[in-house]
Amino acid sequence: MTTIRWGVLGTGNIAKQFARGLAELDDAKLVAVGSRTAEGSAAFAQQFGAERSHASYDALANDPDVDAIYIATPHPMYKENTILCLEAGKAVLCEKPFAMNAREAGEMIDVARGRGVFLMEAMWTRFLPHMVRLRELLASGAIGELRMLQADFGFRTGFNPQHRLFNPELGGGALLDVGIYPASLASMLFGAPERVTGMATMGETGVDEQSAMLFGYAGGQIAILSQAVRTNTPHEALLLGTAGRIRIHGSWWKATTMTLSADGKPDELIDVPSPGNGYNYEAAEVRRCLRAGLTESATMPLDETLATMRTLDEVRAQWGLRYPGE
Repeated sequence: MTTIRWGVLGTGNIAKQFARGLAELDDAKLVAVGSRTAEGSAAFAQQFGAERSHASYDALANDPDVDAIYIATPHPMYKENTILCLEAGKAVLCEKPFAMNAREAGEMIDVARGRGVFLMEAMWTRFLPHMVRLRELLASGAIGELRMLQADFGFRTGFNPQHRLFNPELGGGALLDVGIYPASLASMLFGAPERVTGMATMGETGVDEQSAMLFGYAGGQIAILSQAVRTNTPHEALLLGTAGRIRIHGSWWKATTMTLSADGKPDELIDVPSPGNGYNYEAAEVRRCLRAGLTESATMPLDETLATMRTLDEVRAQWGLRYPGE
């Protein structure tokens, strides 16, 4: 493939962010968009220069001039939309948190593997330059053996029971919206936890407005994580090792600086430029995989996505949080 021809399924804010990121790549092109309405699809296509607009998701999935599709609909629609595109033979990049639960995630993965079609969770932070550098630092033993992670992602928004953040029908609450970020970071660093515990503050609509998770691992490592949609938090990540620590500064999930504090050495501020809006890097990973004939990414493998969804399921079970339809 000389140029990866993309379709975007959904026309909300996250779809717009992805379209802007895609424009940073000179060998990828947005060629089509699919929406539930002709008006919404046409407006998106005009704004971002797509050649075609489709008034249904099915029409986009079956567009013969599309190689890969980015799924940008609400959480409860991920499984249906992803399987639709996979069965049409399209590579799929599905927005995080990939599915409502591990059962849905497993069904999506089974279809992709059964048909030999590429599928990846759009955990865009995994591919950002500072995360690549972080993995290099850890692999080099810069802070010795990593033993503990502290990470948060929380913000305060006004209460609106109709908004997706507070609507249980749409997978509302902090866990799926922003808790997936620290959970995925912990997974990248330690794998799947052996022990999971947590606590949540449930709001009027029955979703978690703020919550905390504590993960324990086979080697004794610990991850202390928190997330919120009604509480502002520092948005920092602190990695503690046997010979030092790394602090990823404000908005750790899209940071460009981090501080390495190695025992016996002066602190080192590490600057990692990140051209683009960040979404260009996950699109570049899909491009790399497709050109190599791969159906999964080794950096964001499907087994890890599934394991993380199982962990979040376990957390919710402890809280007594079930989404409608489960």
